[in-house]
Amino acid sequence: MAAPTFQSLKGMHDLVPPTSQRWLELISRFAEQFGRSAYRYIQTPILEELAVFARVGEGTDVVTKEMYDFTDRDGTHIALRPESTAGVARSVIQHRPLTPFKVWYFSQHFRHENTQAGRYRQHHQLGAECFGAAEPDVDVELIVGLWDFYRSLGLSQLRLELNSIGDPESRARYMDALRAFLNGRVGDLDPEDAAKIDRHPMRVLDSKRAATRAALDGVPTLMESMSEVALAHFDRVQQGLAAAGVPVTLNPRLVRGLDYYTHTVFEIISEAMDAAQSTIGGGGRYDGLVESLGGPPLPGVGFGSGIERILLACDREGVFETPELTVDAFVVELGGDGSHGRDLLLELRRGGVSCDRAYGGRSLRAQMKQADRSGARWGIIVGDDERAGGVVSLRDLRSSDHEGAQTTVPRGEIVDVLRRRVQIDAG
Repeated sequence: MAAPTFQSLKGMHDLVPPTSQRWLELISRFAEQFGRSAYRYIQTPILEELAVFARVGEGTDVVTKEMYDFTDRDGTHIALRPESTAGVARSVIQHRPLTPFKVWYFSQHFRHENTQAGRYRQHHQLGAECFGAAEPDVDVELIVGLWDFYRSLGLSQLRLELNSIGDPESRARYMDALRAFLNGRVGDLDPEDAAKIDRHPMRVLDSKRAATRAALDGVPTLMESMSEVALAHFDRVQQGLAAAGVPVTLNPRLVRGLDYYTHTVFEIISEAMDAAQSTIGGGGRYDGLVESLGGPPLPGVGFGSGIERILLACDREGVFETPELTVDAFVVELGGDGSHGRDLLLELRRGGVSCDRAYGGRSLRAQMKQADRSGARWGIIVGDDERAGGVVSLRDLRSSDHEGAQTTVPRGEIVDVLRRRVQIDAG
């Protein structure tokens, strides 16, 4: 009986070409977008002490139900990171960089949750954070940057939902009013949401359960409890977004699933996608996060955007498609020991020309088929006559005129000739 073949774990997928090339291009565009605003790349470990996440997300589903965690041989309770912001904040405390500290990241996250389209147990996220700046204009900078990034991919069916959950004083006043409202309707709430009333009432507002959504009709809004300082912050954010031409939908029930948010919270929705997977990015301000992890009082603001969700939205709109994987040239060698093709390949690559070749002493027909599959525009043929004459044959593989499409080029000039032609092709 044959041994069973191994498969990737449920909710965790291999990233293989050509899809991987699409991801690289997406990450490159994100880095370019935020690099223009002086955000620099940061990478934090996949593993952190469990307390890093537990302290900032106590009582959330992420911490209580979804984290992958274990105790290592030294007795340290460790977790695979379920999100990145807490780890970046831990890094800020540890390294104490100059502020404002502006960074972007590409990271893997792990959550043991039910899998579906756009929701996996290992998912990948792009994000940006700014620590050390309390101004609402920084909130605007990040939201506009993310909006413009999506638009640069060709996405057009987007909706920005915005809310403020105020400063701690505003939120404390609101909690009293919200608890009173929820306790008056506790029998109508889903039991899982009813259990949150005492410790985390604002999380009830974010519930997707039908019974709870119906029971929230008429719920008081935080705006009714907002301080003048918090209102001024929110007004400034809205002014900045209007000046940038970003349309805003105010959503007074919008909260985020982790405890560390203050003031601005937002989500960007793809209206091309089903409701359950429609949020492609979200974040907000978290001025108390660093202090909650044992650091100094340091304001922060940022967001995360799942790559899988972004690409699903692109697929729905038919934009930012998976690229064809091609090379500039393909070397075909007939006869000989293969050293001429090997050396020519090296010279071309060092000269800035992407190229490939066939291996295994294949026939001309087989090599030309492989050249066609490679997507190369130019074929370089080296046979006995070419080797004897110190030349190569250069063929335009996309021309229907096979005779006129082939020219002879001195061996010592082929790199320069091909480099010029590639530059012309690139426009």
